[in-house]
Amino acid sequence: MFQTLYNYFWWDRLWLPANLTWAQLQDRDGEIHAKPSDLYITFPLAILLLILRHLFERYVATPIAGLLNIKDKVRLKAAPNPVLEIFYSSSSKHPKQAEVETLSKKCGCTARQVERWFRRRRNQDRPSLLKKFREASWRFTFYLLAFIAGMCVLVDKPWFYDLQKVWEGYPSQNLLPSQYWYYVLELSFYWSLLFSVASDVKRKDFTEQIIHHVATIVLITFSWFTNYIRAGTLVMALHDSSDHLLESAKMFNYAGWKDTCNNLFIVFSVVFFISRLIIFPFWILRCTIIYPLDLYPAFFGYYFFNSMMIVLQCLHMFWAYYILRMAQKFITGKMVKDERSDHDETDNTEEEEKEEVGAPAGGSTKNGPLTNGHPVLNNNHRKVD
Repeated sequence: MFQTLYNYFWWDRLWLPANLTWAQLQDRDGEIHAKPSDLYITFPLAILLLILRHLFERYVATPIAGLLNIKDKVRLKAAPNPVLEIFYSSSSKHPKQAEVETLSKKCGCTARQVERWFRRRRNQDRPSLLKKFREASWRFTFYLLAFIAGMCVLVDKPWFYDLQKVWEGYPSQNLLPSQYWYYVLELSFYWSLLFSVASDVKRKDFTEQIIHHVATIVLITFSWFTNYIRAGTLVMALHDSSDHLLESAKMFNYAGWKDTCNNLFIVFSVVFFISRLIIFPFWILRCTIIYPLDLYPAFFGYYFFNSMMIVLQCLHMFWAYYILRMAQKFITGKMVKDERSDHDETDNTEEEEKEEVGAPAGGSTKNGPLTNGHPVLNNNHRKVD
C-alpha cells in the first residue's frame, strides 16, 4: 500500500511536463540537479536556527534593547479569581454585558470590577515590548542577510535581467552550490517560523501568517523537486527585499524613535508596493504562467505551482490594506504603529486602580461609600460615567 501511494505521488505526469521523466533530472555529464533528499537537512537546520535565535535574542537583541532604553511596561496583574479565570479560558476573553452581570453575581463583585479584571487579564497575555523588539531584531537580521545573499546569487545570472532565460534549457538546468545553500537556508528559516508560531507574538493576521508560511514552504519545496530553481530564487529574493525594512521600522518604533520609524516605514511602503504589487504580478507571475507554455503544454504541476503563487499575491493585497491604513495615519499626523498588533488596554479612573476583584461590592474609601463601584454623591444621585 505504501509503495503504491509512493508511486502515485511521484508519478511523472503529475509533476513534470509531457515527455519528461524523473530520469532526466538525474545527475549526469557533470550536471547536478536538485533531488528531494537534499531537503532533509532543512529540518535539523530549522532546529539549529531556533537555538541560534534564542542565543541571538538573549545575548544580542536584549543588550541592544537596553542601550535603546526599551523597558517593559509595568502591568497590573488581575487578582486570582477561579470563576473569572475559567470563563476567560473556556468561553471568551471579551464578555458581553449580560455575561459581565452574571459573572459579577457569581463572584460577589461589581460589574466594573469584572470588566477591569478582564482588561488586566488580557494585558497579561499580551507580549511585552522587549519580546516584540527581540523578535523584530531576529527577523530583521535574517531577512537582511537573506536579501544580500539573494542578490549575490542572482546579480550575475542572465535570467535576473531576462526572465525568458529562466526556462532556457529546462529541465536540464545545472544546480549551482550558491542556489543550493540559498534554498536550504530559506526553507529552514520558514520551517523555524512555523515551529515557533505558537510562541511568537500573535497579531490580527495570525491566520494569514500561517497560510503564508505554509504556502512558502510548499512553493520552495515544489520548485526544488521540479527544478524550478531559477524562478524560486527570484521569488525569495523579491520577498526579502522589503521584509527587513518592515522589521527595522518596528525596532525603531519599539525604541521610541518615531521619526526614524516613520521614514523607514515610507521606504518600506514604496518597496513593498513596487515589489509585491507591480514586479511580482506583472513580471514574476508572467514569467511562471505565460513563458512555460512556449515550451510545453500545461500540466498538474504547472497549475499547482501557479496556484500557490496566486495565494501569495492575495496575501500581498491583504497586507497592502494594512499598509494603506498605517500610511493614512502617517499622513494625518498620527503615530505610525503596526495595525496588526493588539495594544494594552488601560483602566479608566483612579478609583479603579484601588479596587480589586473579590472585594465586597460595597466598601468605603476616604470619599465615602461605594455603590456599584462608584462613590455615592451627597444629593443621593449616582455619579454617571
